[in-house]
Parts: sequence; structure tokens; C-alpha cells
Amino acid sequence: MNPPLRKQLFLISAIAFGFFLALGLAPSLQAQVAAPKTTPTTLAQLDWFKALVLGLVQGLTEFLPISSTAHLKVIPVLFGWGDPGVTFTAVIQLGSIAAVLWYFWEDLRDITLGMIKAIANSDYDSQAFRLGMGILLGTIPIIICGFALKKLVPDLDNSPLRSMTAIAIASIVMSSILALAEKLSNHKRDFNSLTRQDGILMGLAQALALIPGVSRSGSTITAGLFLNLERATAARFSFLLGIPAITLAGLVEFKDVLDQHIAGSDWIPLIVGVISAGVFSYLAIAWLLDFLKKQSTWIFVWYRLAFGLFLLFGVSQKWPGF
Repeated sequence: MNPPLRKQLFLISAIAFGFFLALGLAPSLQAQVAAPKTTPTTLAQLDWFKALVLGLVQGLTEFLPISSTAHLKVIPVLFGWGDPGVTFTAVIQLGSIAAVLWYFWEDLRDITLGMIKAIANSDYDSQAFRLGMGILLGTIPIIICGFALKKLVPDLDNSPLRSMTAIAIASIVMSSILALAEKLSNHKRDFNSLTRQDGILMGLAQALALIPGVSRSGSTITAGLFLNLERATAARFSFLLGIPAITLAGLVEFKDVLDQHIAGSDWIPLIVGVISAGVFSYLAIAWLLDFLKKQSTWIFVWYRLAFGLFLLFGVSQKWPGF
């Protein structure tokens, strides 16, 4: 078996393992009924300063391969603020999507116009068409899995999958898989070599990010490395691939927020959180792309391992909120 095919099969196996791990993990975690619970914070309990800090956390961790969902749950608990909940964290993702649209506006314009031209000329082998279809096809898995998860686990705030134990396990497992990808990849394929197949495989990996602690950018960058992409190329395509997924998640939750008839003053933390997330997301994107042109992903491997072990220690010591 040739090395590229072996790596792709390993990637598919890792994705399948992640899905089955989530299915198997949920019942065992549900049994931990005696574990301390964290009461979700309402919008009325979030002042502008807390929203600013949470927006900063969202912005810095959305595009770094370390899981924004995990940090948005853990950091407020450590500060004694409580869990901000799925709705708030999803809405402030709109700031992150604004940042990635701003940063990659020229890429998106070129891909869109290139797809239109390719369709008009029946040139389905053009790079723009391949990239566009890769993004579209790669978005389908997370949409299907997202709607399925919402139906199966309507109260995600109190789901076992959002427990500290689940987040810790996900962080450690993804740390190990990223390390393996870093070791196996030859990092030779550039942006011009991307195909529809890359979009589909990285899209399947992106669906794993529905498990808190996995990290959307972490799972897709890891998949990109298994596909022998350059580190910066894997990150760049990860960000482009995430645009539809993050936008849909934010808009769905934003609709739920509108249905709650929120008081005027409660909009302030939401707006502050979105702006903060947008500014720091832009900075994180620029920094990571520049960093990965020169450095490996090992710093994130060790960080995720340490983060997961820290959470397990907190759970073992029964820290408040853990």
C-alpha cells in the first residue's frame, strides 16, 4: 500500500474512532450523576467585562487548534463566572466569522468568481471549482451531524459531552492524533494542490468538532497534515472550510436568542462579546498562518496534553464546577 493511501485510510479510521468514542463515552459519563454541576449563566448575569474576556477567549481559541468550546467552558468556571452556555458561545462566533471573512475576502471572491466562470465554461478541473466544491462538500457532514446532535441532545448545556471529563479526554486524544499527523506528514502539498477529496475528508474531521474539546480547527488541520498538506496550507483551508459551519451555527443560535425576547440591556454583553471575538480572531488568524510557515504544531500538541491533564486533575480534586 502506498504511503498517501495509508495515511488517508488512517485518517478515515481516526475520524470513525472519534464518532464511536463519542457514542460510547456519553452513557458512561451520564452515570456520573454525583459529579458537581455548573449552572449555566444567563445573559442577564453577564456584564460587559465578562463578555469582553469571553470574546477574547473565543477569538484566540477559535482558530488555534486548541478548542474554543473547551476554553469558553473552563475559563469562566475557573473565574467563578459559571458556564456561559451554548447560546452565548455560538452567537459570539459571529465575531469570528466576520474576522475570517475580512481576512480571506480576496480568496473567497476569487473562489466564487472562479466557480461561476468554471461552470459557465464547463471547466470542472479548475482550481477555483475544486476549492469551492471542496468547501461545499466538506460542510455537509457537520451540518448533518449538527442537526442530529441537536435532536438527540436538545439540552446540550447539561449534556455529559460538555462535562470536564469529556473535554479532558477529547483534548488528550486529539493531542495524540495531532502528534501522529505531525510525524507522518511530509508537509509537501501546497494550496494549489487541494482537491475535492481533501475537502470531503477534512469536512468529515470537522464534524468531530461537535464534541466539545475536539476543536474544529484542530481536527481539520490534523486531517490536512495526514493528507500531506503544508502546515500553513492546512490551516488556511481549515479556516475557509469553517466559514459555512461557523456561520450556520451562529445564525441558528442567534435565531434562538431572538425568540427569547431579550431585554435591551442584555444585548450589551452579546454585542461586546461579538466585537471582542472579531478583533482577537483576526489577530489569531494572522499569527497562526505566519507561525505555521516557520514552525511545527508541536506547541499545540503539548498544550492540549497539558490542558487535558489539568482538567482531569481538577475533576479528581473535585474543584467547584469540575
